[in-house]
Amino acid sequence: MRRKEREVASPAKIDRIIESCDCCRLGLAADGAPYIVPMNFGYRRENGVPTFYFHSAAAGRKLALIRRSPRAGFELDTGRRIQEGETACRYSFCYQSVIGAGVLSFVTEEREKREALDCILRHYTGKGGWAFEGKAFEAVTVLRLTADTLSCKEHL
Repeated sequence: MRRKEREVASPAKIDRIIESCDCCRLGLAADGAPYIVPMNFGYRRENGVPTFYFHSAAAGRKLALIRRSPRAGFELDTGRRIQEGETACRYSFCYQSVIGAGVLSFVTEEREKREALDCILRHYTGKGGWAFEGKAFEAVTVLRLTADTLSCKEHL
């Protein structure tokens, strides 16, 4: 990281920053050009490993790309605001951001799928213990991204 003074190294603080984000952008490999898709997500550390969960329709370009190449990059950001300056070159942009990479996999086991969907809903509502029933549960695709690289920085 070029700007070491902006690096966030504390896993607890990184987790708080991720929890304050409302969108995770996935970068997938797509025939010589990146394909970036914004996703709703749930997040937790599993045995110390940052793990993201996503839900999706059962078909589409994103899933076809993941099946072909499950390695993905990701980006999250929050706290964006302009910091005014006395001159144009003294303006700055404040933010907190997380970037990384990992491997996507399909969650097929029913218990984990329920836990993952609950994790996603908890992220946005603050509530857990959701029930998932019937055709809607069966139709949704759930993805897990296990991060093997992750960096975080902030400029406040």
